[in-house]
Amino acid sequence: MAERSTAAVEVADNSGDEPPAAQADKATTDGVAKAQKTEDDKPAKPGPGESAESAAGKPAKSGAGDSAGQADGKGRKARPAATAPELHSGHKLARRYRLEECVTRLDGFSSWRAVDEKLRRAVGVHLLPADHPRARSVLAAARSSALLGDPRFVQVLDAVEEDDLVYVVHEWLPDATELTAILAAGPMEAHDAYQLVIQLSQAMAAAHREGLAHLKLTPGAVLRSSTGQYRIRGLAVNAALRGISAERPQRTDTEAIGALLYAALTQRWPYETDAYGLRGLPKGVGLIAPDQVRAGVHRGLSEIAMRALVNEGATASRQEPPCTTPDELAKAVAEMPRVRPPEPTFAAPPEYQRTTYQQGSYARPATRPVGQPPVQPVPVPPPPLQSRTGKALKWTVSALLIAALGLASWQVADHMLNRNNTDGTTQSQSAEGDQEKPAPRVPKNLKIDGVSAFAPDGDGVEAQDVPLAADGDTDTAWITPQYDGYANYGNLPHRRGGSGIVVDLGSVQDVYGVDVSMYRAGQKVQVLAADEDASSPAALSDFPRRVTELEKTDSSLKATLDKPVRTRYVLIHITELAPDVSANEFRGGISEIKVIG
Repeated sequence: MAERSTAAVEVADNSGDEPPAAQADKATTDGVAKAQKTEDDKPAKPGPGESAESAAGKPAKSGAGDSAGQADGKGRKARPAATAPELHSGHKLARRYRLEECVTRLDGFSSWRAVDEKLRRAVGVHLLPADHPRARSVLAAARSSALLGDPRFVQVLDAVEEDDLVYVVHEWLPDATELTAILAAGPMEAHDAYQLVIQLSQAMAAAHREGLAHLKLTPGAVLRSSTGQYRIRGLAVNAALRGISAERPQRTDTEAIGALLYAALTQRWPYETDAYGLRGLPKGVGLIAPDQVRAGVHRGLSEIAMRALVNEGATASRQEPPCTTPDELAKAVAEMPRVRPPEPTFAAPPEYQRTTYQQGSYARPATRPVGQPPVQPVPVPPPPLQSRTGKALKWTVSALLIAALGLASWQVADHMLNRNNTDGTTQSQSAEGDQEKPAPRVPKNLKIDGVSAFAPDGDGVEAQDVPLAADGDTDTAWITPQYDGYANYGNLPHRRGGSGIVVDLGSVQDVYGVDVSMYRAGQKVQVLAADEDASSPAALSDFPRRVTELEKTDSSLKATLDKPVRTRYVLIHITELAPDVSANEFRGGISEIKVIG
């Protein structure tokens, strides 16, 4: 299984509220293992980035066998679960993964924080015996999730059956913040909640297009990185570990995203039971809109949350149809007006302090000993030119200056009148020429009519995310997949021509420069332009005109031309990627593109 990058750990999360749509599900779809009925698991202790979620709520169906001697809901004894392997800190898997700390142990499987000694990085590991009733489904789910390779999900790095053990290795992201902790601090700002729902819905839409569902999308399964990007952990694997299945997996995941948005807007769980450290809604009132729970909630986001949630089988929204799939939810969010980030606030400057000189005193009066007579002030001479003689001298000098200026003006006028007619004509033409000089050009950002992925040797460069590089928001970005071993896209044959973004200005324009915000510093980039008569350029040879040289960039690429280039199509061409988390892994991308005219 290909190794990708360090990110976040997915530890077992078994408690909490499941959406009503998940409660009614029976069959298994989207690559998730079939379930056997059982009660909820109980985690031993929360792991890094995982909250101790409330066990109260609406439980989802689980296919895990109960622990030995545990009775089912009808008082009958359930079949004993497989015994969890007895491992300890320091144990090595495949002579590579050294177990460090057990973060969860329940129902026959355990989750560990471990170290990949080969790449010297932290990873997470799920362990269960090979004869566990869910071992086959966990392996299948992990391998399917690993093939997705979407950076918006915590990546599965390895899935192996070895020595009567099945273990799944995945990313660990210690600097990310779990959504549970974010919600515990209070409701989100409208812009943060908007970023949450748009990123989660787009990511889950991409997963469902590949036949993968989550079915356990809770606040503990969502992480926010330091750059503001949201990562989803436990895709397919989390449900397989618990045997959770669904008849309508897309509806289940859509409702889960709606519940997360509801919690982000109100800091309340949208059901009557408390869950994930959040209070539920008052009993008996039903599902009420977020803007009726808390004042100041964004009306558009409140409507989106209600369209995604289920209320007795139907949406609680009365104005718009319900969103039943993540793709429908992503389109609904894209159609609403963009929520802008709040304006930055600046601290008021300190009150201006007057100096002692401005207050009319050079220094504080000195104290004198008792019994000494007061010191008489020394008389200060008057400033110069304040006597009668000084005033007369000032007026005399002023009169002489006025007379000199008048004489000089008369001489200049006489000289101009005595010029011949030829000189007069020349001066007139020169003056007219000066008046006809154009005003200096004011740089402006040209309107971008469209953007498309540049992949001359094949696809696979996240073409669906290209519009994020020209949406006016530097918090979103088009990001390439991760490549191992070589900065030139892993030295793969179908990536020899690199990749990038082609900008369509809609018509031929005068291009004076570019201002490109890069997703990461250290990428090797050049900017090229097509000829004026070019139509739909797709190959590197279609861009013969150079705007910038090929060189490594910082976090931004700015260039200004003395002479404009007339073109309609501009190519931001990336030939080498920047190191990702380790020196052997590479990734690149573009956050925002501006073309200057």
